[in-house]
Amino acid sequence: MADRLLKVNAYTTLDLVDARVKGHDFEDEVFAVCNATAARESPDHVKLQFELDNMTEDLLPAHMEELQLSPEQARALAADLEEQADRVAANTDGS
Repeated sequence: MADRLLKVNAYTTLDLVDARVKGHDFEDEVFAVCNATAARESPDHVKLQFELDNMTEDLLPAHMEELQLSPEQARALAADLEEQADRVAANTDGS
């Protein structure tokens, strides 16, 4: 089990996704957590958080990436994700 910095619970958006870590001289496939959230009280931005399982500790120390998105940025990202998901689904006959 990974020693996570990102809290994973029943509300986590995606608690196990395939991921790839790439650098100039390394590349590895690992599992990751991806979460979209906002503060419970008086939220002023959306947080998109991403953490790779730190099974690649020899390549990369444990860390988490976090984007702070305005509502407009979050909606633009969501719309682009929907568009790309539709393209992939149409190509693979999935939904």
